[in-house]
Amino acid sequence: MERKRNVEPEIKPEHAVEAAEIAELELAGDDEAGEPTVESIETGRDAILRAARLAPRGAGVYRMLDRKGNVLYVGKAKNINKRVLSYTRTGLINRTARMVAATATMEFVSTATETEALLLEANLIKRFRPHFNVLLRDDKSFPYILITGDHAAPQITKHRGARNRKGDFFGPFAAVGAVNRTITALERAFLLRSCTDSVFESRTRPCLLFQIKRCSGPCTGEIALPDYNVLVDEARDFLSGRSRAVKETLAKEMEDASNALNFERAAALRDRLAALSAIQSHQGVHPRSIEQADVFAVHQEGGITCIEVFFIRNFQNWGDRAYYPRADKSFGPSEVLESFLAQFYEDKVSPRLVLLSHEIGENDLLMEALSTRAGYRVDVSVPRRGDKRVLVDQALVNSREALGRRLAETSTQTRALKGVTEAFGLAQPPRRIEIYDNSHITGSNPVGVMVVAGPEGFVKNQYRKFNIRSEDIAPGDDYGMMREVLRRRFARLVKEAPRSEDADSPWPDLVILDGGPGQLSAAQEILADLGISDLCVVAIAKGADRDAGRETFHMPERQPFRLPPRDPVLYFIQRLRDEAHRFAIGAHRTRRKRDIGSGGLQEIPGVGPTRKRALLRHFGTLVAIERASLTDLETVPGINAATAKAVYDYFHAGR
Repeated sequence: MERKRNVEPEIKPEHAVEAAEIAELELAGDDEAGEPTVESIETGRDAILRAARLAPRGAGVYRMLDRKGNVLYVGKAKNINKRVLSYTRTGLINRTARMVAATATMEFVSTATETEALLLEANLIKRFRPHFNVLLRDDKSFPYILITGDHAAPQITKHRGARNRKGDFFGPFAAVGAVNRTITALERAFLLRSCTDSVFESRTRPCLLFQIKRCSGPCTGEIALPDYNVLVDEARDFLSGRSRAVKETLAKEMEDASNALNFERAAALRDRLAALSAIQSHQGVHPRSIEQADVFAVHQEGGITCIEVFFIRNFQNWGDRAYYPRADKSFGPSEVLESFLAQFYEDKVSPRLVLLSHEIGENDLLMEALSTRAGYRVDVSVPRRGDKRVLVDQALVNSREALGRRLAETSTQTRALKGVTEAFGLAQPPRRIEIYDNSHITGSNPVGVMVVAGPEGFVKNQYRKFNIRSEDIAPGDDYGMMREVLRRRFARLVKEAPRSEDADSPWPDLVILDGGPGQLSAAQEILADLGISDLCVVAIAKGADRDAGRETFHMPERQPFRLPPRDPVLYFIQRLRDEAHRFAIGAHRTRRKRDIGSGGLQEIPGVGPTRKRALLRHFGTLVAIERASLTDLETVPGINAATAKAVYDYFHAGR
């Protein structure tokens, strides 16, 4: 990054380099990488010098690539040529020297301004996830509250993803739970409908939410649309920060109703006021004078960086979230925060105020980039006093506490992995563990899953589902399902990702199967077919009466064995297996629910959702329904002779 001050020969790239969690450092840390050789550095410098001859002399983005074409680093500069040549100087720090030594070629993209370069850089970092950049992890989209604007009776609902639906969005919220709690309270306070438009149009009488006073019943005319839209406007005002005016209006209406002896209406208004107070009482931090802001506080300890984010909207705290960006331990908090912010707002609209705990190197450039993207001025600052400083200090406290919990969890995880190493005879603690399980009901809707765990715990963005597709597998054949899942998983690995010792390698060090000798044999067969012979595979058979603590472990060329009932390693492995089991059941239920709603029966006249469920509940699978005789169909509860004939004719027409 071309800074506005002079660039010294011993530059620090604008982004940090590699993962530096405690467990990663213990197992494969920076010290292990060592100093690059003089020859390798000279080779990298020569490659950079060759590329520099074609480097633009204006603003843009550059990429450093290794010999395999993998992106090592993405950076931006006001003058690309000048920045690239700075990597060829002597006296580079170790992490920069290692990056230069690995560089085989470079690519450049020119931009009109440095602001555009900053935005493009953040986009490319998210796309390529380079080894030598700070990486924002756990970057899931945030949930919002949406009051729709495309219906005569607007709906209040939860929304995640692109904001392309007509209506008013309020957020972001840090967690889905906060959105759900807020929507429930808003239903009580403003009696807005949360049902879908299709349900709204099909109602002939008020639903349960109307009965429990969480909806005013616009679907069946229990409230006139003009009166309903008054409630909608009040909800918009409340979510837009005008909560005091809304509460004062309701309080006055309640008093008027009470004076008019209309106690029923007064009680309803009292309940609405109580619901509004409940919403605000959930706020852990009460910003007094800040209408809209994002607050970022960074804390470093033990080689890990934690960035705590508060979301302040409309004078209310809508939650917080802790991030642990992947960054080298030698980078300071300001450098990590600077790179983090560019990636954080790459796909989000920033508020008008961004408060930071530390000064960053290019504050003005970030302000310009955020303002350009948002379409209004965005102020980025480090407050020194007042309510803004109080918010930042509170975020710092939360950051320190979150990092303390993270360090404790990481330490526990490290000890557990060392115990797994000893129990299964591994050469070193596993960096990546993959756990496999299947789920089905008498062979219907079979699903296989892969769960991933490592030094930092479960890696949920690496979880995978496998819908069993093979027609050769008999219903309920667990061994056949396991063969298909493992073949698909490892055949793809062999094809796309040759095995390496790299920390980011997708190859597992340990594979755990939920099953016994049969599953283990199936895994060995598949791995042998693919030419994989050095992978540690363990199958876990449930104990007698399926009691936890009496599991038997099966490994190739080793007698089955058990771990002591109170062994912490056993608890750890049980947790891995249970997580795979939970994920498999969830995937199966999702698929089964989808099939019940639409699977193969949606085109049969007279067969609605209730009869679909009755048929699938009775026969189990769509294939069994297809093979059923007319007499069998007629015996299904809820299916009359006419419907049975319609189903039979649908599957047997033309035979």
